[in-house]
Amino acid sequence: MFLKWVISILLNAVALVVAAQLLDGFIIESFGWAILASVVLGLFNTIVKPILIMFTLPITFISLGLFLFVINATTLWFTQMVIKEEFVIDHFGTAVLAAVIISVLNLILNKLVKDAK
Repeated sequence: MFLKWVISILLNAVALVVAAQLLDGFIIESFGWAILASVVLGLFNTIVKPILIMFTLPITFISLGLFLFVINATTLWFTQMVIKEEFVIDHFGTAVLAAVIISVLNLILNKLVKDAK
């Protein structure tokens, strides 16, 4: 179980670094900071995200789930508020694009790791 969690954190850190490479307004200083951001993001996704989903359920339902990208962007935005200068997102629109990229990359990376087992 611990190994699964570590792999998840590392894969999320890779997705964060790739998103930072693809988007101009998304900056991560190093892979170490990406790992820390991945841990903080994981905590926000565990604690804050379910609360946000509960409050925005009607909007999420009407948008056929697309509003979840805004919720993911919000948790990403909260993460950059905690880490400050080493992890910077210029605008909330950049956070939404990064959330889409990170979600797709996490889906692909997790599938590749699962298939490799």
